[in-house]
This record gives sequence, C-alpha cells and structure tokens, in this order.
Amino acid sequence: MAVTAIDYEVTYVLRPSLEETEVDERANAIAEGVKTRGGEIVGELEKHGKRRLAYEIDDVREGYYVTMNFRSTGEEQKELERLLRLNENVLRHIIIRKTD
Repeated sequence: MAVTAIDYEVTYVLRPSLEETEVDERANAIAEGVKTRGGEIVGELEKHGKRRLAYEIDDVREGYYVTMNFRSTGEEQKELERLLRLNENVLRHIIIRKTD
C-alpha cells in the first residue's frame, strides 16, 4: 500500500540577530531538508521580514517570519518538527495540516 502525501504549512520565526542573507540561507536549508527527505515544496517560500513578536521569547522582542507550504508523509513532517525544535536560530514554529 502506497503512503499518501499530505499538504502542510509551516511558519517559523528566526532570531532577529541574523543578517538578511543568513535568513535566506536558513530558510533555504530548511526547505532543502524537506526535499531530501522526500517531501515537495508547494509554491514559494514566503519571507515576511522582521516583525514584532506577540510576546517576548528569551528576551527577544522581534524575529524574521517565514512560511512554507509542503507536501510529505506524516513521518517526514515529524522529522521536520524535530529539526526545527533543535535549531537554535528558530524561536518558534508551527506546522499545520491543510485540508481540502
């Protein structure tokens, strides 16, 4: 039985101390990580720029917001979640499963 891919959307917040080029590098590295595990990026990475956080996280008041849509299996999504949790440059992240 073939495993069906599911559509997801991930939004994450990167540390504001990163330079713009570093934000691009980190966002592209996360997208490549999804691809190397068999996932597929759907559409473009949306870089929303530096924005003020709703609440302070570790004495940080703003961060770079990035949104990415991707298609993968549940196992690949769990691995992405694990990697985002371990990444010291990611302040917060949320992955949601998209429905039709």
